[in-house]
Amino acid sequence: MILTGKVKTGTNNASYWINKLDELYTLKTGMKLYPGTLNIELPEQFIPPSNVIRLEKEEHGGHVSVSILPCSIFGRKAFIIRTDTDDRLNIIEIATNVKLRDEYCLGDGDIVEVTIDN
Repeated sequence: MILTGKVKTGTNNASYWINKLDELYTLKTGMKLYPGTLNIELPEQFIPPSNVIRLEKEEHGGHVSVSILPCSIFGRKAFIIRTDTDDRLNIIEIATNVKLRDEYCLGDGDIVEVTIDN
């Protein structure tokens, strides 16, 4: 499945949580994630499938669990990260091991494609 959307500025909240939960995210994804995500606004809602990697709130002593869905962007292994409380269903947040904006010279409004791994 390919999702196409526009790059959008986020709230910088993901950088805090990826830093704070670095060891757990590395354990779950097998990758040390860059502390931040690329926000992509889709033309329609995206609901992750039920068989995703999960970071449960009990694992980190927090209040919110996270779905982690393997994907790729620009041929690079990445993950869609979404908290269970996020109601912005047309926004996906992409995490990988580099700052995607810098690596691919991306700005708000740029069109990108994300491939969901099967």
